[in-house]
Amino acid sequence: MKYEDPACAYCPATVRACREGEAEARGPGYCPTKVDPQAQARARLLYEDDEARKVSYASGLVESEGYCKWTRVEEIVHFAKKMGFRRIGIANCISFVDHANVLSGILESHGFDVVSVACKNANIPKEELGISDAQKIRPGQFEALCNPIAQAELLNSHGCELNVVMGLCIGHDSLFFRYAKGLTTVLVAKDRVLGHNPVAALQLADTYYSRVWGPDKPEKPRKLPVAGRRGKQ
Repeated sequence: MKYEDPACAYCPATVRACREGEAEARGPGYCPTKVDPQAQARARLLYEDDEARKVSYASGLVESEGYCKWTRVEEIVHFAKKMGFRRIGIANCISFVDHANVLSGILESHGFDVVSVACKNANIPKEELGISDAQKIRPGQFEALCNPIAQAELLNSHGCELNVVMGLCIGHDSLFFRYAKGLTTVLVAKDRVLGHNPVAALQLADTYYSRVWGPDKPEKPRKLPVAGRRGKQ
């Protein structure tokens, strides 16, 4: 079997050989080490960059020192301190202003300067991007366009070294990541249905949220396709 693309999602729980340093020996045929070692080699060289090494090192320390002890908020604080950052940006959904207020206070209590920008800044009407009145959440009313590019540009221009995303919508968060110059991490992933806990849809995919499956739902146990995009015979 020759596979074309990595497919770590299909690695059996009894394998996960990379954790033991045995990917070359025990990794399945779709393991990245088997499929594309050249890309792995290119990536490994990038860790020679000073910034990449510093970020990776600080991340590793936060992982080990706070393992199952620190909340993600605490991890952000410790990571920013290890990196020597002074100014942190918050890019939040307008619905998370109260939470952003608490986070801003926490970060300031640790000595950081904080800049925060909500998604509706500049109050641009949705019509400007071609969204019709009938396509609005509440037709007949003014609705401001979410403005993640301006969020990124504002945090860039005000010197933010680390950005924290709080509840930006799908796609809007992608635009923020694209245009932000500082490192960015996510504190809140928006999911209005699941109380901003999107992993619940995966945990309950075969019960309460079975509707997430498409028409080609695989039979259990889920196995890697033997043909098509991921692999060829």
